[in-house]
Amino acid sequence: MGGLDGKIALVTGANRGIGKGIARGLAREGASLVITARGAEDLERTAAELSGAGVTVIPIAGDVSDETHVDRLFQGAMDRFGRLDILVNNAGAFDGAPLDEFPTEAWNRVIGVNLTAPFLCTRVAMRIMKRQGGGRIINVASISAQRVRPNSAAYSASKHGVWGLTQVTALEGRDHGIAASCLYPGNTLIERNQRGEGVNAQEPMMSVDELAQAAVWMALLPPHVTMLEATVLPIQQAFIGRG
Repeated sequence: MGGLDGKIALVTGANRGIGKGIARGLAREGASLVITARGAEDLERTAAELSGAGVTVIPIAGDVSDETHVDRLFQGAMDRFGRLDILVNNAGAFDGAPLDEFPTEAWNRVIGVNLTAPFLCTRVAMRIMKRQGGGRIINVASISAQRVRPNSAAYSASKHGVWGLTQVTALEGRDHGIAASCLYPGNTLIERNQRGEGVNAQEPMMSVDELAQAAVWMALLPPHVTMLEATVLPIQQAFIGRG
């Protein structure tokens, strides 16, 4: 018996990395899943893998910065399950350059995936959760929302915006039994860091599953309790005093 038996969770950006780790953790606790990402083949493989935990997993490929896909995604979840208990806004994008050289196209893409997409998903989830009398929304931001680095204008601004969105969601959801949380991951050993390609690949790392535990803890809280925000990072990672 898992702590999320009978619960329905929707996870964005779930075909790999942090999203896949969170989806895996929720599945281990018994939640049925709707997962989405742009990479259809990876998403199908992830769905097959997570189904091995004995839960139902519905993959719906698409771009969550596209309003049409978001509407189709949530309609698919409701058609299959009739409710939504947990939304995890995880899909993310990064593009880096000095601020005075940063292309508008790259800015719009990063803001679209990192901030517009959580807004679009949260807007639909709020409508569903208000009708059913409650739910939980977990937003995956980054420690870059709190401690910025050079060449990260769009990423840092978008992740800071996710914290603002989380607070408004928590405030407007409070009287409807809707909890909102913001998770700030530090360096995580996602696929590109495993290959040594990430900008922080040589720094201290935690595993995806170690980070995902925090999101699962948020999801497991009693309905009347929330963890508004949590910063999770390797002990040896520079954060306080980071420049």
